[in-house]
Amino acid sequence: MSEAGIVKVSALNEYIKTIFDSNDHLKRIRVEGEISNFKRHSASGHLYFSLKDASAAISCVMFRSAAERLRQLPQNGDAVIVEGSVSVYTKTGSYQLYAQRMMPVGVGDLQLKYEALKQKLLEEGVFKTEDTRRALPAVPKKIGIVTSPTGAVIRDMIRVLKRRWPMVDVLLVPASVQGAEGVPSICQALHTLYARTDIDVIICGRGGGSLEDLWNFNDEIVVRTIAASPIPIISAVGHETDVTLADFVADVRAGTPSMAAELAVPDVAQVMRTTREARLSLEKQMATLISHKREILKGFLAGGFLQDASKVLGPYSLQLDQNREALEKQIKDILQAKTNDFRKQASRLDAMSPLKVLGRGYSFCEKNGEAVTSVEQVAVGDPLTLTFKDGSVTTEVKDITQKRL
Repeated sequence: MSEAGIVKVSALNEYIKTIFDSNDHLKRIRVEGEISNFKRHSASGHLYFSLKDASAAISCVMFRSAAERLRQLPQNGDAVIVEGSVSVYTKTGSYQLYAQRMMPVGVGDLQLKYEALKQKLLEEGVFKTEDTRRALPAVPKKIGIVTSPTGAVIRDMIRVLKRRWPMVDVLLVPASVQGAEGVPSICQALHTLYARTDIDVIICGRGGGSLEDLWNFNDEIVVRTIAASPIPIISAVGHETDVTLADFVADVRAGTPSMAAELAVPDVAQVMRTTREARLSLEKQMATLISHKREILKGFLAGGFLQDASKVLGPYSLQLDQNREALEKQIKDILQAKTNDFRKQASRLDAMSPLKVLGRGYSFCEKNGEAVTSVEQVAVGDPLTLTFKDGSVTTEVKDITQKRL
């Protein structure tokens, strides 16, 4: 921009905006202050407010896309930390803070880390949806539990499971659920259960505590490991008001570990009541059916059908006779056709029989059991056997006369 040149207001504002937007310190900044002049635009859903401290204030705007991620709308007087970027609104020449995230003062870096990872996993599609959540088995035979082996949590879960469904088998894979060793311990325990083929459902969780205490269930490695479960898995972390990232990737979120145990198995008392009601309903239906069939039987008796069996069996007997006659005729026809075919084949074989030839005055000559068909096969003095139609003779060659062809 020229020092001596005359510029329009809009150009000046645009120039100042480029200075703000090029400043890395203003691109992502966290500002602490108190909410005032809060307003939510009814049509657009954008939030407009000021952030102030004891001696200054800055105008802020949070667009609808970011505001929809808030757990609850802020109110005037709330002490908050706002994360966003500072830029210029060129229409009025005023600079303002464009908020992307907002959290109460005192939450600190963990909450910021939580919100950032939550957004990342949401965009990747790691979280379960209504379409991807798997239903829990109606009657699980074996339940795997990943939690601390000591304390009231595991005792409460086992007590609830055995009270509701005494025949269920429980396998506890102990894990450290708090502290630096918690992440590898939880993941290793989960993989131990994933490698088995006899587990129907998994409960993974711990009792209540601070955000720091529950943080292992917000860790990205733990969250992705839970999301990769090959069988239905229940997240049971803390109290009902505690929400961890593990809740978003599990198939079912339970408010407490005890509630997870209740969700995992049916109630044996309720099953017995349902079975009893089903039995009574079945007995009632059977009684109704028997009564109906009895009325039909009474009608037959009143009509005399069962007193004279011929009235009932007569039509069937006639049909049986007709079927028998048809079957006998079919068998005779098949037998006659086969007989005729056999005779034709026998006649053809008889016509080709050597005995027919011998019957016309011819004989069959053999030498040492082999047929003689030429004078070249014999010599003077050779014994020959001549077969006729009614017997055979043995002779000796006296002379050989060969016919010239």
